[in-house]
Amino acid sequence: MNEKLEFDTVDQTIAKLVPNQVFEQLQTNEEGLTTEEATKRLDLYGKNTIKEKQGKSLYPLFLANFTSMLAILLWVSGAIAFIAQMPQLGIAVWCVNLINGIFSFIQEYRAGKATEALKSLISSYARVIRDGQEQQILAEELVPGDLILIEEGEKISADARLVMSSDLRVNQSALTGESHPVQKYADAVERKDLESFEIPNLIFAGSTVSSGSGQAVVVKTGMNTEFGKIADLTLNVSEELSPLQKELVRLTKQISIIAFAFGLTFFLLAIFFVKNPMAESFIFALGMIVAFIPEGLSPTVTLALAQGVQRMAKKNALVKNLSSVETLGCTTVICTDKTGTLTQNEMTVNHIWLPGRELKVTGSGFAPKGKILDNGREISAANDSALNLLVTAASLCSNAKVIPPNQDNPHYTVLGDPTEACLGVVAEKAGVRVDFLQRELPRIYELHFDSRRKRMTTIHELNTQVHGKTRVAFTKGAPKELIDLCETVNVNGAVSPLTAEFKATVMAANDQYARLGLRVLAVAVRYIGEDDQDLPADVSEYTVENIERKMTFIGLVVMADPPRPEVPDAVAKCHQAGIRIVMITGDYGLTAESIAKQIGIVRGDSPRVISGVELENLSDEELRKLLKEEIIFARVAPEQKYRVVENLQKVGEVVAVTGDGVNDAPALKKADIGVAMGISGTDVAKEAADMILTDDNFASIVQAVEQGRAVYNNIRKFLLYILNSNMPEAVPSAFFLFSRGTIPLPLTIMQILFIDLGTDLIPALGLGSEEPESGIMRKPPRNLAEPLLNKRIIFKAFCWYGILASVISMCGYFFVNFSHGYSAAGWAEKGSNVYLVATTMTLAGIVFSQIGAVMNCRTERQSVFKKGLWKNPIINIGIAAEILFLALIMYVPLLQDVFGTAPIGTKNWLLLFCVPPIILMIEEIRKAVSRRLTHHDG
Repeated sequence: MNEKLEFDTVDQTIAKLVPNQVFEQLQTNEEGLTTEEATKRLDLYGKNTIKEKQGKSLYPLFLANFTSMLAILLWVSGAIAFIAQMPQLGIAVWCVNLINGIFSFIQEYRAGKATEALKSLISSYARVIRDGQEQQILAEELVPGDLILIEEGEKISADARLVMSSDLRVNQSALTGESHPVQKYADAVERKDLESFEIPNLIFAGSTVSSGSGQAVVVKTGMNTEFGKIADLTLNVSEELSPLQKELVRLTKQISIIAFAFGLTFFLLAIFFVKNPMAESFIFALGMIVAFIPEGLSPTVTLALAQGVQRMAKKNALVKNLSSVETLGCTTVICTDKTGTLTQNEMTVNHIWLPGRELKVTGSGFAPKGKILDNGREISAANDSALNLLVTAASLCSNAKVIPPNQDNPHYTVLGDPTEACLGVVAEKAGVRVDFLQRELPRIYELHFDSRRKRMTTIHELNTQVHGKTRVAFTKGAPKELIDLCETVNVNGAVSPLTAEFKATVMAANDQYARLGLRVLAVAVRYIGEDDQDLPADVSEYTVENIERKMTFIGLVVMADPPRPEVPDAVAKCHQAGIRIVMITGDYGLTAESIAKQIGIVRGDSPRVISGVELENLSDEELRKLLKEEIIFARVAPEQKYRVVENLQKVGEVVAVTGDGVNDAPALKKADIGVAMGISGTDVAKEAADMILTDDNFASIVQAVEQGRAVYNNIRKFLLYILNSNMPEAVPSAFFLFSRGTIPLPLTIMQILFIDLGTDLIPALGLGSEEPESGIMRKPPRNLAEPLLNKRIIFKAFCWYGILASVISMCGYFFVNFSHGYSAAGWAEKGSNVYLVATTMTLAGIVFSQIGAVMNCRTERQSVFKKGLWKNPIINIGIAAEILFLALIMYVPLLQDVFGTAPIGTKNWLLLFCVPPIILMIEEIRKAVSRRLTHHDG
């Protein structure tokens, strides 16, 4: 074969062929390919592998932490310090930058493992028939035309067309998001209204065989498979800056402009007003630039994000990238799947419908804990023959098994279809031991489930004759299809003819449950004896046609995957916080709509439900209009979920996406914040996501959003706190300049560095660890257009706290001079002991003002006393450290020489300790007035 086969997609083209035509079309046969032909095709198509994205080298990843705008600003400020002949300052600033870069690298280093995880889902080996013999080969050597053998428990390695099947069910949940195994068969399919994954004679790479066996001819391999297309979508998603990263770039520019503007202003004043020499004025101006650059900002932001990561981990949310913490806080839309995130992923029977009555079933999940209630009265199979017959028939006509918790798994788990598993659970709730039933009524034959007839039947030996019969057939399936096979109905143990009116009653009940999004199974029975002339004696000759007739209708079993109990409150919080929720699921629209209404995602009576087929026919413009409404997406493909996320982002939304399957990986990668499920999630989803929920619970996302908002607020708090000291750091220089040098410089550059790195850093870190303020989830998401350093923060930092601290610190400077007998005409000379004490008092005045400010910055409008004055241990440690560091540079001779300080007297200390309470109470009065004016309950 020298040309590639013409199948560009696994679709209806190959599905509509009968097996013999499939062999012909793919140029193979029942003997499989020859080794020679397989080798040729391997050269032509390439290996059956998933293409890997070239990972970033370790060195660029490391260097990136030292080349951000903020890092560059610090490198420049350190260089300026060296030029200004202040090497100690330059070394200190550069050390801060190095430490912060290394810490960031350790926190954020993550290898690109998404494609490796994708590859791990493809089976390493495959069983094929080649040269007429069964062989085991590496999965990467599969080629189109290979005849593969599959059986229960195996992973499927390529997209293929079935040519033989036996009770084959395939779990496609990793690809489609639909949790239930799908029935597959080899017959030709003529329907054209099916998506690829819905076509029953096609199987796909990345799925697993739940039960049965089969043979299939490979149609597509590697990146041409549906699995490969998903991988390609994931690979091609470009990395973008998070909202916080963008904001920090903008903040760095703002700070740079402010710093250089002040530096230029002081340079010009020094030359033209004070008449200082140019060289001296230049060095002075450079010192002012360094003073205005908050050296502690970068490590404080990094550590605040890291603390946010730790707090989120306690809320069952593991964050992989630091910046993702804050991204959650500005999320405006959460695109969530349904199964396992909003629901418990544990199918549960909640009602039993028997002729003439409805029973309620309590309890949820696969634990056999609950009751059967008839009008509030508890009943059991032992005292209700109709209930006994129904749960016996339903549980025996099942191939699933529930595994109780054990040492390896603390949860109940299911082997087989969850829909069948819950039938055994409800039997146990009714007091019936399923294992005992299986011994008492051993199965001797089965007519497998078929998606065309929508039912299955099992035949069992009776331990004692019933009505002269020795065997019994139990059938369960879709109500409409099953009731048409019934001739009689069991009403409380009495068998009566099945009338048209009763059929209508059954279908009315079925429709009512369906409208509620519940899944309904009908159950019927047929007793078989030797006098049944229409049946062969040999059970192996039983067929659908001769068994599934003359049946007796028993009742309906109604089930649902129940919502998680904590989800409705979490959804309500989202609505309150101005966050929209859009459900995007692989399940059916009616079920999705019902769950969405139950938990409050949609609040209108008629939300728009868009199927994958409908979505395919919508233009992007039409889709964006619909995204403004209450909308649910059902039965969607991976690229469609990706498209929804992309269009939400294009209209300015910050999008969080939840997912657990391979099919979710592209959307998780594309989202502003991808959230993967830790328990049920595939490795692919976890690697593509930014955050992993260890409990698979939607409510944990909401808690994480709250923490994310707190992180951003905390960054603003310590930004305000750090900038508070800039004004009192600049004002002393202004006094020096405007007095034309008459007033000696009240604060030196090294003393400014001491404030920025010595005393401000630990309290700022404490602000980064503040718990969320009350009411934080009653506010809408922050406006991304509003800068981190907004007008309110600038005004508060420079014109409120800044002026307060400036007045206090300069009063301290003047107080020392005047208390030593110096007048305005004759200040203490620079270098004298009085001058050193005066500058030390200026420095101490700023530090103690910052102690009061850090307490005030803990809340925006809420009273600090209500939140707890000493409730933040890091701030308490920071305040103690500030006072200790200040004392050290005052009283240790070596540090006195470095920072130009001297000891101060007891009277001065007493004055300093009065400063924080004064600043605290002034701000408390302002907050109280603000709350009263805005009716805020802080």
